[in-house]
Amino acid sequence: MLDAAIMDALLLSLRLALTTTLILGVLCPFLAWWMVRLTHAQLALVSSLITLPLILPPTVLGYYLLVFFAPDSVLGKLFIELTGTSLSFSFSGLVLGSLIYSFPFVMQPLIQAYRQFGIAYDQVFMSLGLSPFARFQRVLVPATMSPLLAGSIIGFAHTLGEFGLILLIGGNIPGETQVLSILLYHEVLLLNYTQANIIAGILLLCSIVSLFLCHLFQSPPQSIRV
Repeated sequence: MLDAAIMDALLLSLRLALTTTLILGVLCPFLAWWMVRLTHAQLALVSSLITLPLILPPTVLGYYLLVFFAPDSVLGKLFIELTGTSLSFSFSGLVLGSLIYSFPFVMQPLIQAYRQFGIAYDQVFMSLGLSPFARFQRVLVPATMSPLLAGSIIGFAHTLGEFGLILLIGGNIPGETQVLSILLYHEVLLLNYTQANIIAGILLLCSIVSLFLCHLFQSPPQSIRV
C-alpha cells in the first residue's frame, strides 16, 4: 500500500498529465494542419518557436511565465479571470506551463506525418467535393492517428516527469502542486531514501510503459519485396 503523500502526488501527477495531454490532443491536429500550409520561411519561424522548449531550460521558461503572467500584468489579470487563480502556486499554472513545455512532443510527429501525407492528397479529396473540415475529420485524422497517439503518449510521460518548470511555478504544496517529481526531490532532501526509491520506481515504470505504448502505436515498417 502506497503512503498517503505518494498516492496524493501520484493522483495529482496523473491529473496534470491527462489534462495536458487531452488539451494538446485536441489543439495540435488543427495547428499542425495549419502549419504545413505555411511557406518555408514561415514554417521555419513557427517551428523554431514551437520547438524552443526542447532546448530552453525549464527554469527559464518558468521564470518568463511568472514574469509575463504576474498578477498585475495584462496576461496575469486575464489568467485570473479565466481560472480564478494566479499562475504561481496553482494547478492551473502547472497546466499552462505543461502545455507549453510538452507542446513540441505532440506537434513534431504530427507535422512530419502531415507533410508526408501531402497537400496533393488533400487536393484530390477536395476535387471529390469534401469540405475542408470533412477532409480534416474524415481523411487526415484517421490517416495520422498513429503519430497522434505516439506523440500524445510521449507528451503525457514528459509532463508526468517534469521537475524544474513545476518547481519554479508551483513550488511544493501538497495536494495542489506537489507532483511525484517534486515529492521525490523533497524526500531526497530529507534523506528518506525508502520513499524516494518507491517514487523513483513509479516514475521509471511509467516511463517504460509509455515508451512501450509509443512504439506499439507507431506504424509497423513496410515489408520490402525484391
